[in-house]
Amino acid sequence: MTIDEIIGFVGGLDGVLTMRPAPGDGTPEISWGDTFFYYAPDGTVPPTAQPFATVVTKNHPGDEASRLDRPGTFRVNIAAGKEAFIQWTGHAPREPAPAEVDPAATDTVIAHPVYGTAGWLAVVNPGERTEASARELLRAAHHLARSRHERRVESKAR
Repeated sequence: MTIDEIIGFVGGLDGVLTMRPAPGDGTPEISWGDTFFYYAPDGTVPPTAQPFATVVTKNHPGDEASRLDRPGTFRVNIAAGKEAFIQWTGHAPREPAPAEVDPAATDTVIAHPVYGTAGWLAVVNPGERTEASARELLRAAHHLARSRHERRVESKAR
């Protein structure tokens, strides 16, 4: 999968707001070139919402293990929920990993090297082996984000 294919797929899900920070838009330079996906059916990012998925194109401070400084390398980060995390890693997010997985391995679903303890999964350069799984995980993350949004809206209406 290419970055554009991922953006097209996720952006095609209902209520998704895709943020692509770039020079001149007021966003921090470190975020330029990355992509953030929010469930925001009204087109504005809720003040307390976190993205449900991201695509990062470079190393960030404290997050260099995936070696995104390699040419053509990017990572899809997915908040697919605890069940999906356990299914893919064999352990709960806050439990120690039973075996180390190389965070720079490509086309492999892994615990996010920094946010794995929060239940995030990641795939460096998703390809033939992980494309279907990545799409499934992105749909699951979207569903969870939509559910959280609906609960917030319902609680405000009361």
